[in-house]
Amino acid sequence: MAFNDLLKQVGGVGRFQKIQVTLVILPLLLMASHNTMQNFTAAIPTHHCRPPADANLSKDGELDAWLPRDRQGLPKSCVRFTSPQEGLPFPNGTEANSTGATEPCTDGWVYDNSTFSSTIVTEWDLVCSHRALRHLAQSLYMVGVLIGAIVFGYLADRLGRRKLLILNYLQAAVSGSCTAFAPNFSVYCAFRFLTGMSMSGIALNTMTLNMEWMPIHTRALVGTLMGYVYSLGQFILAGVAYAMPHWRHLQLMVSAPFFAAFIYSWFFIESARWHSSSGRVDLTLKALQRVAWINGKQKEGAKLNMEVLRASLQKELTMGNGQASAMELLRCPALRRLFLCLSLLWFATSFAYYGLVMDLQSFGVSIYLIQVIFGAVDLPAKFVSFLVINSLGRRPAQMASLLLAGICILVNGVVPQDQSIVRTSLAVLGKGCLAASFNCIFLYTGELYPTVIRQTGLGIGSTMARVGSIVSPLVSLTADLYHSVPLFIYGIVPVIASAATALLPETLGQPLPDTVQDLESRTRGKPRRQQQEKQKQMVPLQASAQQKIGL
Repeated sequence: MAFNDLLKQVGGVGRFQKIQVTLVILPLLLMASHNTMQNFTAAIPTHHCRPPADANLSKDGELDAWLPRDRQGLPKSCVRFTSPQEGLPFPNGTEANSTGATEPCTDGWVYDNSTFSSTIVTEWDLVCSHRALRHLAQSLYMVGVLIGAIVFGYLADRLGRRKLLILNYLQAAVSGSCTAFAPNFSVYCAFRFLTGMSMSGIALNTMTLNMEWMPIHTRALVGTLMGYVYSLGQFILAGVAYAMPHWRHLQLMVSAPFFAAFIYSWFFIESARWHSSSGRVDLTLKALQRVAWINGKQKEGAKLNMEVLRASLQKELTMGNGQASAMELLRCPALRRLFLCLSLLWFATSFAYYGLVMDLQSFGVSIYLIQVIFGAVDLPAKFVSFLVINSLGRRPAQMASLLLAGICILVNGVVPQDQSIVRTSLAVLGKGCLAASFNCIFLYTGELYPTVIRQTGLGIGSTMARVGSIVSPLVSLTADLYHSVPLFIYGIVPVIASAATALLPETLGQPLPDTVQDLESRTRGKPRRQQQEKQKQMVPLQASAQQKIGL
């Protein structure tokens, strides 16, 4: 029997799968909050220089006398007059405004607190010459996610999925909560880095643990469900941020619940598939029997024993004993093709995604409203993606989502700036396609890599995604050359990446590969006759195993 048959024997999608999948997925509600939280905690309110302490502001217009104006008639944010200018300032930058000497804001800034009572920008004055520090904080968070993907992806293949989830939940709870009490910007960045590491580990192990405990026909459903939970988290972020305009309160509110996840994660059952790929038949048997008992299949569980598992999982035990090295990704031709193609897909999806979602204030509407709209578009996008994934396959879904996203962004680059409704609509549509791409790439990657190196492969894929999210903000600097240059770059990358999916095999309805040999057999596409001969050779072995368990 294949491992999928063992899962069906102990209950298929039973009580255990429903409970554990639900509990494992729940923390994803807060992942969206941490990934894009700086749209709110690092929002830049309207601000201007604070006049000198000895300035007399009791008279009408005295404050305006200290503030130069730009060509739109708004106070400049980073300079003030060295002395108050007589008469009211002119909005066109002439007369008093053009002759008065200016100086930097040596006494600090005055912020508009009508929307945000406090952000890291207002608390630590991350504006003007220090404005780059705001982007540095988000980049360091993404660097943490990158490092976490490398470290925790590797450790999960060695230590197991459950242990890493327990560790990541605790790390997220502690580092996230400590961020809310950070006394200065440096400490804030350090804890955000640690939080990013934990978020990466949670995302990778959540997908893998759920996928390895579910039968083949339910994997796409579980992957889509995880995507919807993440999208729901974007609505939660908008609501919590609106209710808590102080950044410290918001940070604590989206971090403390991970303590609850840490507590109940001790009751998770480690992946039996991972145990078998590690050669631990005893732990595989223990896990399967425990699942059978929870699912009310005690008799079927009692029929399982070490001899039956060795016969049923002979391939995993003889060919997959031990874990494959990460160097196999470059050494083995079949793995090398997956590594290169999937790395490009991960990079392109994240690169374009964060290019759109991390600059919500540029839309000129309520930041809370645009957050809700960006979250709402995920619902139909992921539903359509789910239908395509289950009907046409993973490869068409991945190709179409990236291609359509790139086209939307490229078209947005040639739409006139004053067409705000059209530009916003195209951005929302592109974001929905990229969300669908994320939904598909997690599932597709997990199904392509064999069990012995699956978590490492997911970790490297996530690493490339973080490289994309780190590079993405730097591309926005090219707007100084021409305002649409960033959009052209954000659009062309996913279009090019969509072509790489043609080099990947389809996994719809296929069993998960356990070993590198399984992957090579799938890549070579053995003739049907050879497959039938192999199946005939396996019949006596399977019949013997079935007789032993009374089937």
